[in-house]
Amino acid sequence: MRYMVTYDLMEASRNMNQWLGATALSMASYPMFSMVPNPAFQWMAAWGEVTERTFQRMVVKPDWGIESITGVDGRDHLIKIETVVEKPFGDLIHFDVQGRDEMDRRVLLVAPMSGHYATLLRSTVKSLLPDCEVYVTDWHNARDIPVSDGKFDIEDYTLYLMDFMRALGSDLHVIAICQPAPLTLAATAYLAELDPDAQPRSLTLIGGPIDPNAAPTEVTDFGHRVTMGQLEETMIQRVGFKYKGVGRMVYPGLLQLASFMSMNAERHGKAFVNQISRVAQGEASDRDPHNKFYDEYLAVMDMPAEFYLSTVERIFKAGEIASNEFVVAGHKVDIGAITRVAVKTVEGGKDDISAPGQCVAALDLLTGLPDDMKASYIEPEAGHYGIFAGRSWRNNIRPLVLDFIDANSEAPAKRARTAPKKTRKSRKIAAE
Repeated sequence: MRYMVTYDLMEASRNMNQWLGATALSMASYPMFSMVPNPAFQWMAAWGEVTERTFQRMVVKPDWGIESITGVDGRDHLIKIETVVEKPFGDLIHFDVQGRDEMDRRVLLVAPMSGHYATLLRSTVKSLLPDCEVYVTDWHNARDIPVSDGKFDIEDYTLYLMDFMRALGSDLHVIAICQPAPLTLAATAYLAELDPDAQPRSLTLIGGPIDPNAAPTEVTDFGHRVTMGQLEETMIQRVGFKYKGVGRMVYPGLLQLASFMSMNAERHGKAFVNQISRVAQGEASDRDPHNKFYDEYLAVMDMPAEFYLSTVERIFKAGEIASNEFVVAGHKVDIGAITRVAVKTVEGGKDDISAPGQCVAALDLLTGLPDDMKASYIEPEAGHYGIFAGRSWRNNIRPLVLDFIDANSEAPAKRARTAPKKTRKSRKIAAE
């Protein structure tokens, strides 16, 4: 399955289904059929509309959709996205609130590279913008990155994070969500050894697999059960001829999406049947709950093969972070070197992806950090998504994270930021 023909076959199948949906919608909407009182045409048009939208969203990067926020002055302030640091596999972006003085709280949100775009953190960003200067790691779709730009594995990811932190200075608070938590911890430790003045003030790790074996889940069981040879043979393909990254080895987004959907196939199937019914009855809208959720859920990105394989092999199978044996660019990183960065872990009591115990394991690795600079919290009723979005995040976790940031913002720190480059990504974003 690793060759271009398989990648192109998946894209051809997606394209065909999108075309079938558009065709069904056009045919069933033909004015002449309105003279025939047959509900089958309504259902055909509804099926076509839902099908076309579903398969079209799979290859479209969602917009951030954050147009403005209301400031403490009672005025609406427009949001402009600036590219602060631009790199082949991901950029550091800043949500600049127009007409507002720079906030004291400066937060770097480290988004996961796990199949979805950084826009998955849209609600997290919106909730922090009124109180913070927000920066986000915006990872690129591997299918659009030429082979000439080289590889990208977990060591490269860690070095990217170090560069982003250096660019922003030590007057910074880092929040790593899910997959990047162990690599963000390693990046902070490496900075503690190489460039102590570039360390952030605090580090909040949310639902990340620091020690996957501390609380096994289906994800960790799969990581141990499958061999690396099986993964490479069944999951890795070459990007087809349609995209700039032609020939690059990737874990395709469409293949990832098939895995996501199969985990809850009955629930997703029911959701789409219900949506077709709502469309047929004229009860659906462009941004109804179904479309709002699936426009984001279905938008998937290809992951560099070396990043996916090294994550499974080194984080899950070998447990290099959990055993403090992680090596970056030939250097063994010592997590115990962190001595002045406050660290807080957040877990969800009902998280079935990164179960309680996996993330808090980070605190045991921080042997050089005083106990009064360590903190942990479990949100009892929250699942994986709920610990960084939704009611649990808004009502309980976000206030605690802001309190933790404030408690570790008293000492003087260096504030720096690379001037944003004038690129096509520096733009005012469209309305949601």
